[in-house]
Amino acid sequence: MTDKPLRIGTRGSALALWQADHVAAELAEAHPGLRTEKVLFKTAGDRFLDRPLAEVGGKGLFTKELEESLLAGEIDLAVHSLKDMPTTLPEGLVLSTIPVRADVRDCLVTVPGATIDAPAIVGTASLRRACLARARWPNAHIEAIRGNVGTRLDRVHAEPPRRCDVVVLAMAGLLRLELTKREDLEFRPLNPEQWIPAVSQGALAIETRSGDTRIRDLLAAIHHPDTATCVTAERAFLRGVEGDCRVPVGAHATIDRGTMRIRGFIGTPDGSAMVVDTLMGAPGPELGETLATRLLEAGGREMLRALRA
Repeated sequence: MTDKPLRIGTRGSALALWQADHVAAELAEAHPGLRTEKVLFKTAGDRFLDRPLAEVGGKGLFTKELEESLLAGEIDLAVHSLKDMPTTLPEGLVLSTIPVRADVRDCLVTVPGATIDAPAIVGTASLRRACLARARWPNAHIEAIRGNVGTRLDRVHAEPPRRCDVVVLAMAGLLRLELTKREDLEFRPLNPEQWIPAVSQGALAIETRSGDTRIRDLLAAIHHPDTATCVTAERAFLRGVEGDCRVPVGAHATIDRGTMRIRGFIGTPDGSAMVVDTLMGAPGPELGETLATRLLEAGGREMLRALRA
């Protein structure tokens, strides 16, 4: 074991720091005596908070600076939320490790006791969440809110016109930061069968240089094969529909007794149309690819063509 600390690249948000610390703690438990240090980055995705991601470049805005540093040898690994990562990585980099997945669900956040039968304003910058929200509440106005988790939660308590009746966030982030303990807010997890999560939601990804076998060997101790198989199938689905943050899509895969089940959807931004399907079969990316083809042939291709036009 080298005396040089393992350099972990991470964004500087509270959630990103939690994720980096979590990976460091798991590595320390697996390799007693291993030292780590965090190297913080402010990405383009952190700087451009006044517009939806779809307008400023997409998911890669959260990873580019870390990946450049990784390729330059300035850090040894980068910790990401996997749902923030494009399906294609820069040459020379790999997703070497996927730890065990956390809660995949989305969550509605309101003031305590609030009714959610017909919220006037729903806060989210995600096209997927906006599509699902409009399908559930056709008359709701979608307020595009970005920023860290705390900033978005504050919109529930803000004064009009900035107040949201409901804010939609990932349950994993709320649990990791222990925000569900707040008594001034009510948290209502959503059934992933009806409210299908983002591809890879709840999963972390550890990115390394493809040829760095020493680091990859260290990370093997915290890799979770079933999680990796599921998110790989979900990402294959996303790649199959050519999805990114400009397209309302979602998918969720699970494995039970050797069989994979994957459920996904393609929708329109206004929630007026949606194609949904579920497949079961041998675990692997092929099931995600097949689901993508099924949904495209069921009307998804026309939806995406109209959206991109």
